[in-house]
Formats: sequence, C-alpha cells, structure tokens
Amino acid sequence: MPYQISATKLQTYHRCPFAYYLRYERGVASNEFFGSPALGTALHQALARCHRDWDYQTAVPDWRWVQHCWEQHSEGLTQNQVTEGLEILENYYHNFIASEVALRQPLAVEGKIQGFLQVENLEFLITGRYDRIDFLSDGLELIDYKSGREVRLPDAPEIDIQIGLYYLALEQTYHQSLRVLSLLFLRTGEKVQFEATPAHRKQVQELIGALAMRLRYDRGWEPTPGTHCDRCSFSRYCPAVSAKPDPAPQTRSKAQLQLALSF
Repeated sequence: MPYQISATKLQTYHRCPFAYYLRYERGVASNEFFGSPALGTALHQALARCHRDWDYQTAVPDWRWVQHCWEQHSEGLTQNQVTEGLEILENYYHNFIASEVALRQPLAVEGKIQGFLQVENLEFLITGRYDRIDFLSDGLELIDYKSGREVRLPDAPEIDIQIGLYYLALEQTYHQSLRVLSLLFLRTGEKVQFEATPAHRKQVQELIGALAMRLRYDRGWEPTPGTHCDRCSFSRYCPAVSAKPDPAPQTRSKAQLQLALSF
C-alpha cells in the first residue's frame, strides 16, 4: 500500500520532523482545527459550477449566470451570508469574467490530483486538491480560491513545497508541466501568482527522499526549533522546548507503521 503524502504533511515535515512523527506516525492528536465555513464552501461550489457548466458558446456569460450558480449553492446560509456572498461574486465577476474578451474553459474544476514517487523502496502516493486548472500556452495554471477576510500569503518554503508536489502530480496526470500557481483572494479581487519550475519538483523529490530514509529506518525524528514552536500542538512532548517533556502517548505500534510501507 503506497504511503500517502500531501502538501500539508510535507510542510509539517519540513518545519519539524519531530512534529511530523508525532502527528502522522504516532497518531498523536493535534489541537489544530481546519474548518470549512459554510460561506466559503458555498462560494467555491458556485464558482466551480460557473466555470464548469457554462456552455462557452457565448464569449462571456452575463451576471445572471453567476447569480444563478450562487442560488444553487447558497441554500442554508443566513440572509447576511447570502448577501455577502453575492457581493463577493459580483466583485469576482467584474474582475475575472466581464473583463475578459472570452471566458477560457478550464481543464478541470473542484477535483483531486494524485501522483506516485518511489524512493528507498517505498512508494509514495502524492495527493492534493485544486479549485481550478487552466491551460496556458506553455503549460498549466493551478488556481486556488481564498475566501478568508485577510490576504495572507504562505511562507516561501511552504508555497515552494506545494508547487513542487503539484508539479509532480500534474505532470503525471496531464503530461504537461505546472507553470503557475495562483492564489485568488475572492474578497479583495487580488490574484497572486507564483512561477513553477523544475527546481520545485527537484526540491520536493529531495525532501521526500529525506522523509523516506526516516521512515525506512524509523529514526532521525529530531525536533527543529524555531518560531513555529510557539504555536506547535506538540510542544509539551518536545525536548527542544521543555527540559522535562511529557512522554508522548503510545497511540500507534511500530508493526502498524511497517504495514503502511511498500517494500
């Protein structure tokens, strides 16, 4: 059975192997919560329908089409959320649809990608999600909608890891290279783009290779102290934070870990 890896998991490993080991190999519970607010979910679904189901026989859809897509996915929201969502979509329409000569039909919307990589006799299954993938003249653009109130960019190492993983997976799936990763902030209409290069793929391959060595021999999970320690869920167990750390819970046996690896 392939060992599953995602951008979130690999970013955690890059920050601190010890935190990765506790969270993903020992199964120690984390107090982090990654919610999916109802308004954000509805916006993503409406935009997916807007780009997926438009007939593309007319160059650009009018505003009523976007309104129709919103109506299909705004049930269950409060009236304030419905109004707020409509305002966000109107802003999106004027910035990214009405301003186009012709709306470009995407390669895919709201889906999963996966790829495979074999290192140290371990097969890794790379997984990820995307909001939209567009064709460019020289490759692919992956678009990630951001519905939060703040324009918050990931740290450079984290975005590089995300780009590298998507580069690997998209190359295998579509036989084309990722050229641009775009973060599209729905509330402000800002679009921040990051160029993707083969160097990102190489970086991720090397990072997975280092992880594979630790998995293969089940050692080398030392902590990497830094500013992230202040918000780490596992600081109570960490010898880099406390002179007398709590013992980590025995939540998963070594035998179970080995069953997850492919030799």
